[in-house]
Amino acid sequence: MYINELSPAAGSTHVNKRKGRGHATGNGKTAGRGHKGQKARSGGGTRIGFEGGQMPLARRIPKRGFNNIFAKPLEELNVSALNKFEDDAVVDAQALLCAGLLSKCEYGVKILGNGELTKKLTVKASAFSETAKEKIEAAGGKAEVI
Repeated sequence: MYINELSPAAGSTHVNKRKGRGHATGNGKTAGRGHKGQKARSGGGTRIGFEGGQMPLARRIPKRGFNNIFAKPLEELNVSALNKFEDDAVVDAQALLCAGLLSKCEYGVKILGNGELTKKLTVKASAFSETAKEKIEAAGGKAEVI
């Protein structure tokens, strides 16, 4: 194979429409922009969310509370899912990923208290709900915050 024999896969490229090249092309004269108006002008158009001078939806809806843009969201997992592990196992984020209980774990895991736990486990997580901690300790395990 030579460099002059290389070509892109069939159907992966297409020829762009040539605007403003006569009315026979179907895109002549106004070049598909219609007649006059804001969107027919060069540089014309509006920003995202603009509603023609009407008060935009983003400003009509009331704002409540505080949204921390620097928050690091934790993955959530219920104690019932931990029954997948063997007795006396050490469960951390890596073990949860390997077991397929989590698909990603960027900032950590919070264990929630929904369901029942029947195994004695040492669970290492970023956070625990009160009920989750109680259920892990009631089953004879340990809940360690890392």
